[in-house]
Amino acid sequence: MDDKEVRIFDNVLEYTCLELNQVLKNISSEYKKEIEEIRLRSGMPLIVYIKGSDYFVTQRGFLTKNSSESILVKREDITKTFQLISNYSVYAFEEEIKNGFITLKGGHRVGIGGKVLYGINGIETIKNISSLNIRIAREKLGVSDEIAKHMIDFPRAIHNTLIISPPQCGKTTLLRDLIRNLSDGVSLLGGEGFKIGVIDERSELAGMYNGAPQHNIGLRTDVLDGCNKRDGTRMLLRAMSPEIIAMDEIGSISDVESIHESLKAGVKIIATVHGSTLEDLLSRNSLKILINEKIFKRYVFLDNSKGVGTVKDIIEGNYFKSIMR
Repeated sequence: MDDKEVRIFDNVLEYTCLELNQVLKNISSEYKKEIEEIRLRSGMPLIVYIKGSDYFVTQRGFLTKNSSESILVKREDITKTFQLISNYSVYAFEEEIKNGFITLKGGHRVGIGGKVLYGINGIETIKNISSLNIRIAREKLGVSDEIAKHMIDFPRAIHNTLIISPPQCGKTTLLRDLIRNLSDGVSLLGGEGFKIGVIDERSELAGMYNGAPQHNIGLRTDVLDGCNKRDGTRMLLRAMSPEIIAMDEIGSISDVESIHESLKAGVKIIATVHGSTLEDLLSRNSLKILINEKIFKRYVFLDNSKGVGTVKDIIEGNYFKSIMR
């Protein structure tokens, strides 16, 4: 497993310019397998993000907390890296750039900072790229095994489930593995799987690259990549006959309407949202509607108290009692 994680990091370095590549490849393998982000900001220190902390990278590839020891990222480093990321054809990635990121082979995602240009139809492109955030995609197969058991609604269904966590605590990773588990089939249901429609608005769940998912999302899963939840829900219901619809980071009134539309069609929902407690969710009008209507029968709370993806609690949705304690 560790060798695989190191290879994942080294493969990502193919998209960095030679000057940065030579520095980053010298990072110890023990750190390579844990790095979640590589942050490039023009004129600023080179930073990698590991388990909730930033580390500066020295010329020799050592990690330090002292910013003065770090190499500085030059404007030309960002320009060259962006050329590699876009395969020297920015026009081929225009639609993705409008959304602020580009998806790489392997499902890795590069966030883009710079000058945003607007046209009559909204954002047209991003120019004068000043920062890049290379987010390294790492699958964690099996992390949903225990949670899936609590989601089963016999004889053959699941409970509507909402996964709640602060940023970078593993909610998207957990949702992705739940999709895989339920799509392939769970032992509690005799190995029967569900038809799942994924609305991958931010291209994080499936990591589509040239029409193919870069993550394992199961045998019975259909993906609408880069599609908003309102349109995606209608398209899936009309054409793909899903038993479950999965969506990441709900929050707007439009999202709530999409969930209602799915439920009216007899389709179950698995979704994620930013937050820490039920009180956090009740403070938002759109989510308060879903909670008061008792739409979700399982609330899964995550944090990073014992590492990314720690299951803090699972709450039953009718009486809001813990089913873990």
